[in-house]
Order: sequence, then structure tokens, then C-alpha cells
Amino acid sequence: MKKAALHNLGCKVNAYETEAMEELLKKDGFTIVEFDEIADVYVINTCSVTNIADRKSRQMIHKCKKLNPTACVVAAGCYVQNFGNEVADELGADIILGNNKKNELVDRIHDYFGNLDSNDGPIMDWIDINDGNVSYENMHIEKDSEHTRAFVKVQDGCNQFCSYCIIPFARGRIRSRDIDDVVEEVTGLAANGYKEVVITGIHLSSYGNGTDYNLADLLEAIQKIDGVERIRLGSLEPQIVTEDFAKRVSALSKMCPHFHLSLQSGCDTVLVRMNRKYTIEEYTRGVEILRKYFENPAITTDIIVGFPGETEEEFDITANYVKEIAFYELHVFAYSKRKGTKAATMPGQLTNAVKKERSAKLISIGNETTEAYRTSFIGKDLDILFEEKAVIDGKEYFIGFSREYIKCAILAEDSKDYTNQILVAKGTVLSKDKQYLIVEI
Repeated sequence: MKKAALHNLGCKVNAYETEAMEELLKKDGFTIVEFDEIADVYVINTCSVTNIADRKSRQMIHKCKKLNPTACVVAAGCYVQNFGNEVADELGADIILGNNKKNELVDRIHDYFGNLDSNDGPIMDWIDINDGNVSYENMHIEKDSEHTRAFVKVQDGCNQFCSYCIIPFARGRIRSRDIDDVVEEVTGLAANGYKEVVITGIHLSSYGNGTDYNLADLLEAIQKIDGVERIRLGSLEPQIVTEDFAKRVSALSKMCPHFHLSLQSGCDTVLVRMNRKYTIEEYTRGVEILRKYFENPAITTDIIVGFPGETEEEFDITANYVKEIAFYELHVFAYSKRKGTKAATMPGQLTNAVKKERSAKLISIGNETTEAYRTSFIGKDLDILFEEKAVIDGKEYFIGFSREYIKCAILAEDSKDYTNQILVAKGTVLSKDKQYLIVEI
């Protein structure tokens, strides 16, 4: 029986696809081992969102050959989709699988082992992902590496072409998974004990575009599945938040009041240069609608600082806007050039020192708003899905997440196991590092 090891780089969509490839290997008779162990096959699901991601992808591929020089090394995903033709020889991978070809992993591995005497170079299997006729690649999972929640990919591709982003070229045009197919997979995950599903995609807000269904239709279908107790959404674009969307989604009892609305900048002039498709006024309206239909929802976001040409005044506008919205969590990224994007050749590239300073300022603001949001739940009841044990402030706790995605902790007792249980507990105090809300029943 051959052994296989997999390593994922990048986003939750990549993670889902890695899980799906692992299940394909298991069904073919492979034993899955830890990545640092000796294996017959190594699969690297690469990422290309940044130059650093490219470098990590190359490093992991090279590492496989060091672990076992005779192993079959598979490089899959976004990095090889973007640059496979250019780097095929230097990568050292035996199989190169582009996006929308991961379902064919096992077939290509059999091809490799059936032609070991061939000196034809790596097996290369990918398509022009930017062909508008590319269909959705159906992949399925029955179990997820997470103990309590399962990530379910329902959408692929992006048509936005933000000036800083390479992903539309790596993932192609938008395409969606049929509702019935999603329901079938989620039903199986619920039967395997998963209480929460996280619905994700490359550009989730475009789910259903070009069809007769949309994201709200999908969520309403998942709501009806027995065993699923919580539904959480991946990253959304602010334009999806309309009165109709919020009204329909807020009517779903299983829907978590946690919305990651991608912002990137709090200044309209920067958003224009980024080729984002909304204004700050429209973004604010989306937040207001969510707060109208949900009680104290968690609003989280991403910000890029130091975008080409960003002036001190533009940065200050963003900083003030972040304070105004009072996000629950703020993910701050310093802009870095991405080969193949328009922003990489824009004038006004800022120094790393400026980007570092601005990042620190926004992170500080974000820490304050995060602490304020967590503190607002002290004395209130929360529904918490507990996951595992951890040591906090020198004591052992069970930790988990509330519906708002607040990380909560309850003191562990020898006779009780809260793993994969949803319990109602009251917030009492923040941990010393402010990262956990300590709760008690």
C-alpha cells in the first residue's frame, strides 16, 4: 500500500480542495501520512496570491524531493496554473496539475507510475482557465481536517480584476456549483457529525451569477438540512448586502451573525486605483443594513496599506473610517508588488518603512475595536461550539467559537468533555492577553 502526504498553501478554497484530493487518494488505496514522513507521493497545493506565496510553493516542492528523492511529487493549484510553463523544468515536480484538473490527480499518478522508464519530463495537465466556457470542477469531501466545522467550496473564479490581484488569472471566470450537489455534500458532512459548515468560494458573492439561483437560495436550502446547526459565510463583497439579502438571511435560524466584508481601503480615491467596484458610501450602507437585521453582528474585513500612490491624507481617511465602522476584526496587509498585475507598474510605490508604520497604526486601531467588541459580550449569553482543550493563563480550558466568531474558553473539568458540543454560556471576563472571552455555564 503506497503512502501519500499532502500540504496546503493559501486560502480556505485551497484547503477544501486539498481535503478533496486526500479523499481521492484514500479511495484509491493510499495511506495518508504526515507531510514530514517518508511517502511515495507528495501533493503540494500551491498558492500564488503574493510573491511570498510563490516562493513558499517552490520551497515546499523542493522539500519533497529532499524527503524522498524517489517519490512522485505533484504540484497543483494557483502557482503552477500561473507559471507552470515557465518553471516546469526547475520545479522538479513529476506531475503538474493546474486548477480545474485536481479531480484527475489519481489518474495522473497512475500514469506516472505506469511510465517510470520514460524521460519525457513532468506530466503536465492544465487548461486555459480563463476560457469563459470552463465549467465548475466538482469536488467532494466527507470529512474535514477541522474537528467541528467543515469548509464547503461552492464557487470558483473571479471576474473583478482588482489592480493588485493575480487570482482571476489563476482561477478563471466565475462559475458555481449546483445547489443540489452542495446539499448532498453538506447532508453527508452533517451525518458525519459536523455541526457547522462554512460556505466559501473564490468570489462567493457571485455565487449563482448567470443561473436562476443565488447565494440566499443556497443558504435557505442548507438551513433545511438536519444535523447542521450553524451556517457561516466566507468573505463577501459589500455589494451583495441589500435589504432583500439581509432580510432573507436573517430569517435563517442557523445563520451565524458574522460577516467578513472585504474593504481593502477606506478611501474612495484609493478604491478607484484598486479597481474595486464600490464606494465608501455603498460599503457603509451595507454595514448599516447588516446591523439593522442582526443584533450586534461581527463585521470583519481586510485592509491593504501602502497601495501605490497612497498619500498620508488617504491613509488617515482609511484610519478614521476603520474607527467609525468599529470592525470586530481587522486583517491588515502591507501592499507588495505582484508580477502580472497593473498595480505592480503604477507610479508612487511606497517604501517598506512607510508601509510598516501604517500597518502598525491600523493594527493598533484594530486591536482596540476587537477588544471593545469582545468586551461587549461580558454578562451576555453566547452559543458556543467547543473544539478542543488549551492552556490559558496557566489553566486548562475547552475553547470554541461563538456564533459571532468570538473565541471563548470555559474552565475544563475532569469529568466533562465539551468537544463538538454547542452550549450556552455567559461571558465573564477577557483573558489576560485579550484573545479569549472566558465564559461559564
